[in-house]
Amino acid sequence: MIKKTIVTHLLAIGATCLALHSCIAQAPLRIACNNKQLEYMGRIARNDSTAALSWPGSSVAINFEGTDATVKLKDETGNNYYYAIVDDREPTLIKPDTLLKTYTIAAHLRNGYHNALLYKLTESRAGKTWFYGFELNNRAIVLPTQKRTKSIEFYGNSITVGYSVDDTMGDSGEPRFCNNYFSYAGITARHFKANYTCIAKSGIGLMLSWFKIIMPEMYDRPEESDSINKWDFKKSTPDIVVIDLGQNDSWLVTKKDHPQFKNRFGVYPPDEAYIVKCYTEFIQTIRGKYPNASIIVTLGSMDATKEGSPWPGYIAKAGTWLYDKKVYTHFFPYINTNKHPKRKEQIAMANDLIRFIESLP
Repeated sequence: MIKKTIVTHLLAIGATCLALHSCIAQAPLRIACNNKQLEYMGRIARNDSTAALSWPGSSVAINFEGTDATVKLKDETGNNYYYAIVDDREPTLIKPDTLLKTYTIAAHLRNGYHNALLYKLTESRAGKTWFYGFELNNRAIVLPTQKRTKSIEFYGNSITVGYSVDDTMGDSGEPRFCNNYFSYAGITARHFKANYTCIAKSGIGLMLSWFKIIMPEMYDRPEESDSINKWDFKKSTPDIVVIDLGQNDSWLVTKKDHPQFKNRFGVYPPDEAYIVKCYTEFIQTIRGKYPNASIIVTLGSMDATKEGSPWPGYIAKAGTWLYDKKVYTHFFPYINTNKHPKRKEQIAMANDLIRFIESLP
C-alpha cells in the first residue's frame, strides 16, 4: 500500500513537472519598449517602461523570425486608431482601450522572417497611446531593423494630418476617419523609405488658429500637450523639411469677430508685409534647427491655392526674401471642393510632391 502511494505521488509530481515545462515552453518572448532593435519613427517620448505615441504618423516596428506577434497598449482616451501591418499585407485596424490590453497583430505565420509595424492614424487631439512592447512566440528571434538613408519632417495642419481622409460621405472629423497613413505626408515618406516625423494639428495656423496655439508656439514640443519641455532637435536631422501652413490663416484673417483674431490682431487684419514676415521668421526658425536641410514651403490643396488667392504669393515672397538656395516653394493644385482631400486626392498630392523632390538638385 505504501509503495503504491509513493508511486502515485511520483506520477503526480512528474505530471506537474511536465505541465510546468509545457507552460514555460509556451511562454511568449517579451520585447520591451526600450529594446534597441525596435525601430521608432516620429517624435516619441520614451522611458524604460513605455513609449508615448502622440503625433500622427508615429510608429514602431519590429523585425523577427517567428510565427506570432502581439502588442501591449493602453490609450489615454480610447479615441485613437492604429494600423498593424505585417509584411506589407492588408492592415489590421486597432482601437486601443483605456485599460492595458494585448492585441494580436499576427498569428500562424510561416516560420521565417517578418516585419510588424504599428502606425498611429489619428492626431494628438485624440490623445496619446502608451506602447509597452511586443510579444512573440516562444522560439522567435528579434532581428535588427533596416537603416534608413533619408529623413523627412513635416509641419502642417489638417491636410497633413489626414483629417477625414476616409470620410467618403462628408467631413465630420471623427477620429475613425482620420488616416495619416494615407495622407500625402505619410505616402511621400514611404515612397522614399524615409524616417518620418509629422508635427501637424487640424486647425492650426502660422499666425492664427481656430484655438489659442499657433505652429511657432507648438513646433518644438515633444508632445502637443507638453508646453513645458522642449524637443531636442539634435536627436534627428532630416534631409527634407516640408512646411504646409496657411490654409487656416487664410480663413481666419477675414473673421474679425473670432476670439483668436481679436486676441492676435485686435481690430485690424494683418497686411501683406506682416504675413510675409511671419512666414520668413518661421522658415528661419526651422533653418536654425536644421542648417543643411532642404526646406520645401508648400500650400494646398484647399481654397488657399484657388485661382486669385494671394497666399501662394505671400509664401513665394517669403522664400525670395531669405536668399537661401535650399528653400523651395511648391504649391498643390486646388481640388475645387469644400471638403478635405480624401485618399485619391492625397495620393495625387503625394505624387506631385514626390516628383518635385526628385527634381531637386
